[in-house]
Amino acid sequence: MTGKDIHVAVAVIVREGRVLIARRPDHVHQGGLLEFPGGKVEAGETVQQALVREILEETGLRVPQASLRPVIEIRHDYGDKRVFLDVWRTHDAIGDAEGREGQPIQWLPLEALRDHDFPVANRPIIRALQLPSWLAITGGYRAPADLVNQFQERVSLARPPLAMLRAPALNDQEYQAVARDLVAIGAEYGTSVVLHGGVDRMDLVPEAAGLHLPWREAELCDARSLPAEKWLGVSCHNEVEVAHALTVQADYITLGPVAATASHPGAAVMGWSAFRELAGAAGMPVYALGGLVSDDLEIAVRHGAQGIGGISLWWPGI
Repeated sequence: MTGKDIHVAVAVIVREGRVLIARRPDHVHQGGLLEFPGGKVEAGETVQQALVREILEETGLRVPQASLRPVIEIRHDYGDKRVFLDVWRTHDAIGDAEGREGQPIQWLPLEALRDHDFPVANRPIIRALQLPSWLAITGGYRAPADLVNQFQERVSLARPPLAMLRAPALNDQEYQAVARDLVAIGAEYGTSVVLHGGVDRMDLVPEAAGLHLPWREAELCDARSLPAEKWLGVSCHNEVEVAHALTVQADYITLGPVAATASHPGAAVMGWSAFRELAGAAGMPVYALGGLVSDDLEIAVRHGAQGIGGISLWWPGI
């Protein structure tokens, strides 16, 4: 962050599945749009101290500092100003919220948050709030029917909110049939299914929740090809690929491998330090993957991740 960037502490205050939202005054920068509570971090303050102060001043809510957890970091250039949004979440705000600075406030369900209602820099926050902390990826199988059966068994036990159908050995016809079965099964258990492959995959199974582009496919794209209501993910491994994911307006990326993984033997391991640097500059939700277990979720979040993704977290080996 340079001296020209304005460090802004942003609060995601969650209560009973709803998020506290305010409306910006018409006369200020980005006036009339919705925003999350927060404000500028003053000299000598930590971001947590700034959040506790700002939330009390703006809404009257008292927030235990220890309850704050990181969500995402966003750097955005509006042209007339550059901001560094340092976003944290709490479920433990105390009191009744009120607009103490005259601003209208409301509690909105997560699914009601819409991009066009917020400043552009806030939109990755919406992605981070609506995406889960776990991206489940399908693993090995003996035949297409076995893949469907494995998925039904695993999803009934693990109930991941979001699962990716990664099956590179299937031809398009096989993939289409399996994907349609998995989308239907997932709907029974509250699991959304994203496809894996080129952009034509969504034409085969338009009912899927979205598409994840492996890098070999993502580098062929120069713009977003999916509607806003579909998730678009990109597999990334370095700074160049992360930057390209921003260009195609991805909703999230996977980044790794953080550690050695059996699914990609011999791949260069980046470690948590390099992951932190790339995730902090990504400007979108980032799933850490590569040799991780469920106990790695907390360390991943501390290093700037949305959460963790992978196969071995839920899928039995063949």
